[in-house]
Amino acid sequence: MEDSERRTEQRLRYYWPIWFAENPNHSLIQGQMVDITSKSAAFTCYADDGCPHIGQNITARFSVPQYGPDDSFDMANFTRSGHVCRVDQVNPFLRRIAVQFAEPLPFKPGEQVTSEAYV
Repeated sequence: MEDSERRTEQRLRYYWPIWFAENPNHSLIQGQMVDITSKSAAFTCYADDGCPHIGQNITARFSVPQYGPDDSFDMANFTRSGHVCRVDQVNPFLRRIAVQFAEPLPFKPGEQVTSEAYV
């Protein structure tokens, strides 16, 4: 089955920093958010020792645009634990990480009503 057939929620594509670590008491590593749903996120990070691997549990801190009725938005801040379910090699220096949250976000970021869903 293709990914698009399994998806039950539209993704919000945006590019904003995400901070993550295997343990929230460890030093955080910065990545770049690619897209997000209420249950999962994808981000890129450097392909080094700090890069998460499949099966690893991580804790991430990130912000998500939350749109108002007049097309304005505020950034809502979240901390979520999650399970790394996919790691793709983008190039020799960069990997794309897919993580499934243990607890969903309180809204569906990609299904907000707005004329422009890009930040």
